[in-house]
Amino acid sequence: MNTIQFIRKTTNISEKSINATLQLLSEDCTIPFISRYRKDKTGNLDETQIEHIAKLNKQFEEIVKRKETILKSIEEQNALSPELKQRIEESFDIQELEDLYLPFKKRKKTKADAAKEKGLEPLAKIIMSQKAQDLQSLASKYVNDAVSSEDEALQGARDIMAEWINENMYVRKNLRRLFQRKAVISSKVVKSKKEEEDAQKFSQYFEWEESLNRTPSHRLLAMLRAESEGFVKTSIDIDKAEAIDFIENAVIKSNNESAEQISLAIKDSYKRLLEPAISNETLQEAKEKADKKAIEIFSENLTQLLLAPPLGEKRILAIDPGYKSGCKIVCLDEKGDLLNNETIYPHAPQNETGMAMKKIRSMVNAYNIEAISIGNGTASRETEFFIKKIAFDKPLQVFVVSEAGASVYSASKIAREEFPKYDVTVRGAVSIGRRLADPLAELVKIDPKSIGVGQYQHDVDQTQLKNELDSTVMKCVNSVGINLNTASKSLLSYVSGIGEKMAENIVNYRAENGAFEDRKQLKKVPRLGEKAFQQAAAFVRINNAKNPLDNSAVHPEAYGIVEKMAKDLGIKTNELIANKEKIALIKPEKYITEDIGILGIKDILKELEKPGLDPRKAAKVFEFDPNVKKITDLKIGMILPGIVNNITAFGCFVDLGIKESGLVHISQLKEGFVSDVNEVVKLHQHVQVRVTEVDEARKRVQLSMIL
Repeated sequence: MNTIQFIRKTTNISEKSINATLQLLSEDCTIPFISRYRKDKTGNLDETQIEHIAKLNKQFEEIVKRKETILKSIEEQNALSPELKQRIEESFDIQELEDLYLPFKKRKKTKADAAKEKGLEPLAKIIMSQKAQDLQSLASKYVNDAVSSEDEALQGARDIMAEWINENMYVRKNLRRLFQRKAVISSKVVKSKKEEEDAQKFSQYFEWEESLNRTPSHRLLAMLRAESEGFVKTSIDIDKAEAIDFIENAVIKSNNESAEQISLAIKDSYKRLLEPAISNETLQEAKEKADKKAIEIFSENLTQLLLAPPLGEKRILAIDPGYKSGCKIVCLDEKGDLLNNETIYPHAPQNETGMAMKKIRSMVNAYNIEAISIGNGTASRETEFFIKKIAFDKPLQVFVVSEAGASVYSASKIAREEFPKYDVTVRGAVSIGRRLADPLAELVKIDPKSIGVGQYQHDVDQTQLKNELDSTVMKCVNSVGINLNTASKSLLSYVSGIGEKMAENIVNYRAENGAFEDRKQLKKVPRLGEKAFQQAAAFVRINNAKNPLDNSAVHPEAYGIVEKMAKDLGIKTNELIANKEKIALIKPEKYITEDIGILGIKDILKELEKPGLDPRKAAKVFEFDPNVKKITDLKIGMILPGIVNNITAFGCFVDLGIKESGLVHISQLKEGFVSDVNEVVKLHQHVQVRVTEVDEARKRVQLSMIL
């Protein structure tokens, strides 16, 4: 089997498309570049399909590498028969390969090894043939200085047979299937920890049991977290009698003394070797599936958060609210640069409301502020009410934004480099303002795990999580495109073909030489060669560039095509851009080239109609119910406005403007069955909900969605 056959086995993608994609990936083309600018070569594959091909290709390479290791190891033991070699070479199932390798794996000395050293393997072979009678007499021939009795000889033979049964591929394969279909996961509380305060959040798992293949991912991860924190013990079990009965039917073919010894060996093999190994495997497999689901949810949430509506280039006054320590205020210009910072104390204990109002009015007028951004943390609602009482000279939009991760950013190396003269409170307030102007540009500076839109993100495979989240951020950045002259190093590092070091070089070049005037200038950046330029150029934008196409998603390699289109219409290139009437006259097939086919030409025409269009929607002002400020204000039956602030496999959490977010369970999202929460709601969506339950003691609020 080759790579293409391996990939085709699990996808419906054509061989031609797989081949073209693998070729482009081998040429160091990025997934955003391939999906956007090489559609004709791949057969219009999207990012998800290309990413799937890349993952399967990597998986294939890992299997090939593992096979080489296995073959080499067995060969060094002089145990590689032609039949075994053929079986290993023909297998592309990692579990099957490990089963084939199991008898040759280096391991600690086992009971079977000890029995073999005593010369008992021939006895085990005789019994396993199931033809022998009078085993006591037969076993007596193996009594010697190392073996003191017939019973010891038979015990040693059983130890060897138990290992053979454990290494039997048919037994292992079918036992796995039995576990996958019928395994039950159970958890029991660790009595010494039961009364601890932290244990109470896992109380439902103190005595829990359910079918493993029906356990939702979030519940499995919760149980495993409870176990890792020492509050419960979990186990994976199937019906022992059914398992042993299956093995006996598979192995025992006689009804004599040998069968009795083999039956004892089977029971020992199951208890000591098979059951622990297969149950661990089954749990690990379930954990991997749960990880995958949790990472998918996190990735989807992160996408929605990063692509949240931006306010755009506005002058913003941002507030990081607080009580005793005051509210930190910053004023930002259209580019997000810091103009001024101040601290006011409108709330208890100082209650300097009049002075605070005066300062805010003064700053709004002095810096020509157009919008106000308030962090949604401590004292957020009170600060919002305070701001809305101020009589400004002009109408101002007031937004409450999520401040999740702002404290992480403010203490980070990136923040220290941006604002070396300011403390963490100023940096945090700047982040709150900037994430209103452009959530994507600001949130890429923060480790996605700190943004607070995940589910059990610290419990899943961390390497897999990082890879998936990095890929998600890259997709988002490149789907929007970035301003080459204002983008931070963090934002630039996610542009197709750039990376962290190159991003730093671009920022340094910009600082030394001023703003970029055209895309071709990128080639003057140190270490940015032709390949990096090809991958990156179309994903960066230059406002007011010499060539208007530099502020569009048209790739520089297609500029000649656009110029020819304009020339054929008897107009200049800049007169063609956004000119729907003229664009409608163009016949796409006339401009097909060797590199750019009909799909690429159609994309160019779409882009010319609306060049540089931001795919994100515009930001909207939202208001919470002014009568609800804390959990005690909630009453069952209330209908309230809210914002979806997290999505999980079991439902979504809604911000009601109080400290505690309310849960809309998946069963309460709408009438009928819902398989995926994201089909009904999106992150940061403005919704109406009904309060169904309020548990003040546990600080939990249950809601139902009103659609």
